[in-house]
Amino acid sequence: MSSDGLLSAGAGSDSAAGTAEAPYDVVIIGAGPAGLAAGLNLVRARRRTLMIDSNRPRHSATLRSHGFITRDGVPPLELRRIGREEYEAYPAAEFHMGLVRSVEQLPDAAAARFTVSTKGMRGEKNRVVTARTVLIATGLAETLPALPSIRAWYGTNLHSCIACDGYEEADRALALIGETDDLAEHALLISQWTDDLIVFTNGVGQVTDPDEAALAARGIRVDRRPLTDVVGERGAMTGIQVADGEFVAREGGFVRPKYEAAATFAASLTPTTDAAGLLVVDAQGRTSVPGLYAAGDTTPPGPEQLLVSAGEGARAAVAINRELLGPLATHPPLNLAGRPGVG
Repeated sequence: MSSDGLLSAGAGSDSAAGTAEAPYDVVIIGAGPAGLAAGLNLVRARRRTLMIDSNRPRHSATLRSHGFITRDGVPPLELRRIGREEYEAYPAAEFHMGLVRSVEQLPDAAAARFTVSTKGMRGEKNRVVTARTVLIATGLAETLPALPSIRAWYGTNLHSCIACDGYEEADRALALIGETDDLAEHALLISQWTDDLIVFTNGVGQVTDPDEAALAARGIRVDRRPLTDVVGERGAMTGIQVADGEFVAREGGFVRPKYEAAATFAASLTPTTDAAGLLVVDAQGRTSVPGLYAAGDTTPPGPEQLLVSAGEGARAAVAINRELLGPLATHPPLNLAGRPGVG
């Protein structure tokens, strides 16, 4: 039995060492802005909370994050460090460094609805814990166009968040590289910071003829040729190498990755997802599975600013705390605006 009375397993072992005595009120999976904001609000509500994180943030290559009030320009990893310290300052908080392997429903949900199994990291033991509710805040896994050196410039000269990094790339010769069908919309957003933009589809991305004409009217060119690489020297991106041998000078720009929700561990719960595989939630962060919540980039529309993700985590925390209080027969539950509403 672990010291906190929860079922745990020895390092490198999957065998149970005891029986669960007290489930967590909430297990939060993911310690990004959404998970940290939810965790802070829940431990302040004195909810016994376990936060699990594998320390593999999608934005680890980004040097600075922007648009987060009081933290504009802070490195994302520093934001996570500050958030974790604030969370762990409360007695009800617990943090586990681990990779979640599965979240499964318990047959008898009288005390707890879920079992969460992890593989411990950085010397921590594997664990199997039970929880009354679970919040998925794991964000997204991303795939960049398969260009050999693209990651060398990702987070410095090439970015994925236009709202976050457009200001810093203003008035430069920029590229937009992507293989999806929404490149025209991304190009339009980037155009407010530069009048020198080329959209590179790498022979894959889709831009319709009407959209290409609309972009051309704004001075934006679409290059549909396959690419060889992103080129630079002395620590700075210098341009795009096209497969036919031409070099196109560019000082920086944006890449449109392909995304998928990083939540395969919850597959057995079969939560409702959208066409992109993101977890569908209501206005309070509830998924289609009772007791299972999600917040941040794991939910539609996908990638968002850190401040937006944090807000979604805080909002989900309010709904989780209310659910844990149970029903009150004489009043309907309150919605987040403090008015009687459903859920």
